[in-house]
Amino acid sequence: MKKLSTYIREHKFAYLFAIASMVISISLDMLSPQLTRHIVDDVILGGQTEKLKFFLIGILCVGIGRCIFSYTKEYTFDVVGANIVGDMRQNLFRHIQSLSADFFDRFGTGELMSRIKDDIDRIWDAITFVGMLLLEVIFHTSIVLFCMYSLSWKLAILPTCCMVLAAFVAIFMENKLGAVYESISEENAALNTVAEENLAGVRTVKAFAREKHEIGKFLSHNKKYYELNMKQSKVFVKYQPYISLITKLLPLAVLVLGGSLVMQGEITLGTLTAFIEYSMNIVWPMEMLGWLTNSFSSAIASNKKLKAIYAEKPTITQPDEPVVLEQVRGKIEFSHVSFHKEDLHEILHDISFSVEPGKTVGIMGATGAGKSSIIHLMRRLYDVTDGSIFLDDVDIRKLSLGQLRSSISPVMQDVFLFSDTIAENVKLGKKDSLPMETVMKAAGDAQARSFIERMDQQYDTVIGERGVGLSGGQKQRITIARAFAKQAPVLVMDDSTSALDMETEQSIQETLRGLPHTTKIIIGHRISAVCNADEILILENGSIAERGTHKTLLAQKGLYYKTYMAQYGEYVKEES
Repeated sequence: MKKLSTYIREHKFAYLFAIASMVISISLDMLSPQLTRHIVDDVILGGQTEKLKFFLIGILCVGIGRCIFSYTKEYTFDVVGANIVGDMRQNLFRHIQSLSADFFDRFGTGELMSRIKDDIDRIWDAITFVGMLLLEVIFHTSIVLFCMYSLSWKLAILPTCCMVLAAFVAIFMENKLGAVYESISEENAALNTVAEENLAGVRTVKAFAREKHEIGKFLSHNKKYYELNMKQSKVFVKYQPYISLITKLLPLAVLVLGGSLVMQGEITLGTLTAFIEYSMNIVWPMEMLGWLTNSFSSAIASNKKLKAIYAEKPTITQPDEPVVLEQVRGKIEFSHVSFHKEDLHEILHDISFSVEPGKTVGIMGATGAGKSSIIHLMRRLYDVTDGSIFLDDVDIRKLSLGQLRSSISPVMQDVFLFSDTIAENVKLGKKDSLPMETVMKAAGDAQARSFIERMDQQYDTVIGERGVGLSGGQKQRITIARAFAKQAPVLVMDDSTSALDMETEQSIQETLRGLPHTTKIIIGHRISAVCNADEILILENGSIAERGTHKTLLAQKGLYYKTYMAQYGEYVKEES
């Protein structure tokens, strides 16, 4: 993780300019009480009225100068802060994108959204408005105390003691708030996760009439979030009045003590007037301490959450000097592959098979048999526990992830379409290089061209989030078109025709048979999806239970035969 101090150092000259503007602005502000002192002592009491116009011009110049430098200070802080936070958000997103699939198994989308948006926004506050005010409080307080001690060290002891007392209260409050902000950040992530899941699955919720249950689940998290924020408010409300009390009593105490010093002749009336102005000037930094502590504690808690994300490292990495295949032919080989996740039992056990370039292998099996895991391992979303997987006789762990994944064009059972045009969704594999003719041909091969061209905007039609507005079959055909358009040496279809009618599926099967140079791995529950494959694998409990061609497997009268009879039994009886 790039430290926050590193980001600040990269913009040190801009920060120095902003801080210089701040110092000048505060220094000008400190001149006003001195001018007031001279007006009282020299003009009102001394009768030197000819000096009044110069003092008034001085007050005007101070106001104008303070206005200019306050503007440059705040503008510079805002611009630099926006640049830093933009880089931070980009780097965090890039880091999350670099992490392996097992990371996303453990972290919910809502939680990651909270880190990318809410937590970085709190840090944004800390390095811009809140950070600027903290620096301003420090400089302002230092200069005010210097001016006070230069006027009367006896009188200056009083505001110094008040400042120290207010600082102790603020530090004590910050310690109390730190733990609360940790809990608030966690619950905010949980609340976002619940909201994101329900909004994404709103149609499922409505289909099962689960609105009341889901609202209750959201309200329980919302109540906990409310209670944590109330706990934070109680801490703030409990200690902030002490600081306010100190700030309200300070000017009065200065007036009483200073008045006695004036009567004793130790200071002039003008000095007391200036001192009262300074005491009023030092009030707002003390009042701000509680709020600044509150906001800064929130930013610290958010920074800890970001550190936890950056502490995660990708488990899938590529070698420093990967093997580069000049041309990928598409030979796939699994050699005694076994796989299990840390928290699960063995998913695959001793899987071995080979697919020559241009050939087709079909994979069938009950739900949970490990079919999709084969695809995940082939694309190195996970690494095998034992054994090896080869692409063109090279262990895929020796290849770059870029070349490996660009060589495989997947159509997964979990259809995902982006909120973009149909053309851009089809171009996903090669956005910068696919001509429109290829997109249209791929759509035709996927049997999607007919319904696309009936739309008003055709290929420029913007589809909703995750393809909302399209039927399940239409979404599947667009994802199949996306895979065809990529023209990768290896094509993987994971139960990707389940929502299609038999006629459309047969048309796509014809297209697949017309790809003689593409290695095809077809996973399906329908016999029709795999029956034309050169070899069919039947998985059971993570192992290969049967293998062979359609005819040989039927002759064995095993699992494949039972599936065939379950799907076509009535038709076979009628034929016989």
